[in-house]
Amino acid sequence: RLLTSRRAPREQPVAPFLYYFPCQRWLAVEEDDGQIVRELVPVDEAFVKKDTENDGQSLATLGLEQKAKSTTYTVKVKTGDKKNAGTDANVFITLYGSKDDTGTVSLKASKINKNKFERGKVDEFTVESVDIGDLKKIKIGHDNKGNSTGWFLEWVEIDAPSLGRCLKFPCGRWLDKSEDDGAIERIIFPAELQTREYIPFVPYEITVYTSDIFGAGTDADVFVVLYGSDGICTQQKSLCLNKREQRMYFERNSVNQFIVEV
Repeated sequence: RLLTSRRAPREQPVAPFLYYFPCQRWLAVEEDDGQIVRELVPVDEAFVKKDTENDGQSLATLGLEQKAKSTTYTVKVKTGDKKNAGTDANVFITLYGSKDDTGTVSLKASKINKNKFERGKVDEFTVESVDIGDLKKIKIGHDNKGNSTGWFLEWVEIDAPSLGRCLKFPCGRWLDKSEDDGAIERIIFPAELQTREYIPFVPYEITVYTSDIFGAGTDADVFVVLYGSDGICTQQKSLCLNKREQRMYFERNSVNQFIVEV
């Protein structure tokens, strides 16, 4: 037989593929929406690469790009009106969808009450996540740490404005090692008859230019209402999340950008 040999072709170097995960958000209980863990989504490098001619445009659209790839949930939690119903423990929640779940999210900063999970009170939190599909169930519980750990959970309500759906998760049970069945976490399913559907909210980028004249700045609660051509308007929406942001933004000769869903 005639034997021939051939040199193996030299492998071409593979160019590395880079993923960009910008954040530009606080991870602090006292800042922004109070979350200390964030799920970041990759964006096109054009949004993070410095471009002297188009840098302003790239940064301006970054917030909308991230918003389009994630879902913001408003989570309301009602503590029952029973003796010793409140808890000092650290409460967590996990949202389970048809595609994925959010992972464990600590409910650290209530938008309504300084002391959260008190008897008969409703607390409100913000949870951001990538697309998990249709919300199917939640798991909520606590770490049983603190002076008063037992907790009577009345219900949880989860609203997703960008999806136009609000679901109610009734509980009406103790999460307490010495009450009920002793469980300190529970899996809860939504009540179909209490599900609300409405027109989904739309994210808008709003840029505010404050004048350079004396005394132009303000620490007031600045809000917007958007009016459409058919006369229909949005709800009133505050641009700042807290009083600290009110003091920080809208200074004389400043430009501030906000992403709001209305």
